[in-house]
Amino acid sequence: MKGLILAGGTASRLHPLTLVTNKHLLPVYDRPMIYYPIDTLRGMGIREVMVIVGGRSIGDIVELLADGGDFGLDLTYRYQRGALGIAHAIGLARDFVGDDSFCVVLGDNVLQGGHLKAVADAFETGPYDAGTLLYQVPDPERFGVAEFDDKGGLVGFEEKPKAPKSDRIPIGVYFLRPDAFDVIATLTPSGRGEFEITDVLNHYIPLGRLFWHEYDGRWTDAGTVESLLHASMLASAPQTAAE
Repeated sequence: MKGLILAGGTASRLHPLTLVTNKHLLPVYDRPMIYYPIDTLRGMGIREVMVIVGGRSIGDIVELLADGGDFGLDLTYRYQRGALGIAHAIGLARDFVGDDSFCVVLGDNVLQGGHLKAVADAFETGPYDAGTLLYQVPDPERFGVAEFDDKGGLVGFEEKPKAPKSDRIPIGVYFLRPDAFDVIATLTPSGRGEFEITDVLNHYIPLGRLFWHEYDGRWTDAGTVESLLHASMLASAPQTAAE
């Protein structure tokens, strides 16, 4: 399995902190934000990783991470022109991925615990074409939101709804196989002008090919001033023995 880290975008919700730098270089407790998705992929045993960069301070990201050797990784980079969405960024990695399955981690996601190596293995060996992790949050309207039927079956995802149908969201960890690039190629931009990852996930639900797992660790994104503060508090909190 290969890995993708998405580190582009404009990060306007973090202004003025991101007026002159990339948000993924901001500190989360004692490390740059982008170190956390690197740790997430390393914890799954992934070693070949592409970083999708964009926005400001691209050179600083490359200077910080270099070839990945300090992290035990083999890093390569690809540039995304403009904030065109998660699915668009994933589409840029087609040649890098080749025939392998891969895991995408958003560059502003901080995860603690959760034993993701076992989750990655379950996707890799299972009859699935796409997968994600679900997590309960108090403000689901900020994210894509999962919808369930009366038997608890997952029936779809809705991007940033005004009236969320549940409080569970797909966090920024996605498992995919190469045929996802063909799905991405058929997408049209949403009302936000972006190619949405929720549209990719929704493609696989009626086919019975979507893997989902309730994440049992601790998670936050760091895309707003409030969640950036929360991310630092989460990263500084001691982990339990189980984690």
